[in-house]
Formats: sequence, C-alpha cells, structure tokens
Amino acid sequence: MRRTKTRLGRGLGVLTATAAAAVGLAAPAAAAAPAAAPAAAGQAVQPGQTCTAADLGTRHPVIKTTEVTPTITHFKGWYVTQGSTGSHTVTTSTQTTIAVSVGLNGTVQGSFAVEALGSVGASLGLNVQVNYSSTSSESNSISWNFFEPGYYGLYKGTKKVTGAYGSLNCNRIQQDDGSWALKWTEGPDSGSYTTYTALEEGAVRCEDKVPADSIMAKAQRLLDCGSPAATAKHPAGPVPSAKADQAKHDADNAAQAAQDTKAPQAAQPATRAALNCQSAAYKIDVPGKPLNWSAPLLANDGIRLRESTFFSAHLDNWRLCNVTENNGVLEATLWNWGNGGCATVPADIANKEQAHLTTATCGEDDLQRFYIYRDVPGSTKIGLQNKYTGSMMGHDRYANGELIRQYSSGRQDGTGTYTLTRV
Repeated sequence: MRRTKTRLGRGLGVLTATAAAAVGLAAPAAAAAPAAAPAAAGQAVQPGQTCTAADLGTRHPVIKTTEVTPTITHFKGWYVTQGSTGSHTVTTSTQTTIAVSVGLNGTVQGSFAVEALGSVGASLGLNVQVNYSSTSSESNSISWNFFEPGYYGLYKGTKKVTGAYGSLNCNRIQQDDGSWALKWTEGPDSGSYTTYTALEEGAVRCEDKVPADSIMAKAQRLLDCGSPAATAKHPAGPVPSAKADQAKHDADNAAQAAQDTKAPQAAQPATRAALNCQSAAYKIDVPGKPLNWSAPLLANDGIRLRESTFFSAHLDNWRLCNVTENNGVLEATLWNWGNGGCATVPADIANKEQAHLTTATCGEDDLQRFYIYRDVPGSTKIGLQNKYTGSMMGHDRYANGELIRQYSSGRQDGTGTYTLTRV
C-alpha cells in the first residue's frame, strides 16, 4: 500500500525551533549565589550568566521539564475486500485535539511564549509549533491506495509535547566574596506549555510490525485487534472500533472537564486589602529623565509617563505595601498616594500582550502584586513584573502621556528599567 496524497500539517506554520538596589528598604543580606543549574540546549540565556541594569525589566524562559507523547488525532477503521483494493478517500473521526498554549492564556501571545516553545524544540531536536494552532483545524480526510485486502486503521497523529517552564530574570545576588553582581536567576514565575510536531498520516493493519510507542503503534492499538469487529468479514468500508469510540469519548470528557474548570477571565469584585504600607514614598522614574509613573484621575484611564509638577497632586507618589522578600526578589503592592488605588493590570485584558497598567480599589489580588528586581546596592534601578500575568512592565516610547504596559518578555531595549526614587 502507498499514499496517493499527503497533508503533513498543511497550514500549521511549523517552525524549526531555534531557539534593584538599596532603595530605603530594609532587606537582609542575600546568601551566596547558588551554582548555576544546567539549562536546556537552545536557550538564549543561561542561569548564572551576567546581566546588566538594562535587563532588569526583561525575562527569558527556562525549560524545566519536557514530555513527548505519540498521540492519534484522527482515526477510522476501514475494511478492504478483495474487489475493493485501490484508492480510497476516508473521512476519519477526531480522537484528540491538541492546542498550542503557554501559561495561563490558553493561546500563544508575545515573544516569551515563542521563545519558550523554540527552546523546547531545540532541546528535543524536534520541529514544534511555536505559534497558536490546533489539530482541530486539520482536514480529517485521508487518501490512501490499498493493494491488499484486510482490516486497516487510517490515522493522523503527532507527537504531543508538554512540560513546565520557569522565568529567568535579572536580579542582584551576593557573591562568595561579599560583593554584589547582576545575574540571570530563576524568578518566581512559572507555568506549563503544550505544543506538537507536524501531523503525519498513514494506514496500519493488525499484523503489521511497527516500532513500539510510535504514532503508528498508537493507531494499531485503536484497531482493537483480536476483537470480533476486527476478525469478522465485512463489506468494504468503515468498521466500528470500540477502542476508537472509547478514546474519543474519553477525549471529549477530558476537554469538557478542562473547560468546566477553566478560571474565568472576567473581573471579580476585589476584597479591600488591609495594606501594611511602608512610610516612604517613591517616584518610579525613567532613569536620568524627568518623566515618571503617574496614576490616572479617571477610572477608565491608565498609568502614564508624566513630568512631576506642582499640580501632580501626589499622583506620581507610590508606596510599597505588604512587602515580602524571597530569594532576593521583592514582592509588593504599589499604592498610589494621589488616588488611593493600587496598580493593577485590568482583569478583562490581563491575558493580552501590551495590556496597559491602571489603578483600582486595593484588594487581595495577584493582579495587584508585583515582583521587583533590583540593581546592586548603590543603584536604585529596578524592573517590575506582574505576579499574575508574569509579564514585565515597560513603555513603548519615551513620551509624555505614554501608557505603562505589560510585555511578556519585557522591553529588550532597556525601556523596562526604572528608578525607584525616594521623595
């Protein structure tokens, strides 16, 4: 038997994978830096490498685990009689749907997700999807030329790739000799990813010898070899398969369960937080320049770059509240003195690349929590990362009135580095 037509992942866009400072805060001395752990091949940045203050507002993925599973996405049992050999076009049934995703969003948005999937593919030596796609968009018809009669399983399948990632951030560490340095270290943010390789299609019989744990072997198991359905004589055409039907039933149930448990994206009423704020107030400045973060007067506006004037009314003054520190990384809520709100990424657009930052009623909400990465002591330069989204804060251009936004990998040109200036 041989194929007369192929549809190997047509239109799926397969890409070869390539992949702050003493700021008036009482912080205990950091312990000696741990040895850098080996990173997956293909990562542009390795843990323990030196970074600069311009990197404080950026991040890169580090791949922590990978798992590759041969998966059947489309299947149909097909019986060929002595007189029905030749070319057949068979419409298969969907068995499993695989969608590419990174983190919370259920899609792939921003350069961080693309870099993460690229690192996965490079580490495994596989061509994986690095942009959002789903196997449900693949045509389910297969054309095949049958030379011998028999019971066949026609299939499409792929290698499903899943695992966990972490975030490499630039932060200060204290070295063995007591000095300080900026290094790429694993930050608090982490998540999971799913992707897959190009789809392949084929036909397999019960008597065929195939490699164990291959895509073809997975399809052969769906043939339910040895069952009455497989051994009985049939007219030419489709043959019901109990295993294939059960596999689809299980996949449908799993998909529904995942949908039922998916966290809602809509904004939820926040419980007002009892904030424990430090007495010091700060401006979040663009280093060496007059513009700084200014909170909005109107609820439907965002935090923007403004120049402080007599009329600023403390909208450019921020306090750090409920401050904690873990492995040298500060975590805090940013309370604005001028409007009494807390900096946040709006819940209804939190999954969007370049969503703007605003203020809202202070509450117990990870959207209002920020990791703060600091330059070495003596410098007040910082980078800020939203705890919930994992994205870094930055601005698209230096201009009065420019919104502060989130960027999944940060601003690689250094415009995500700010100065925390005590007022």
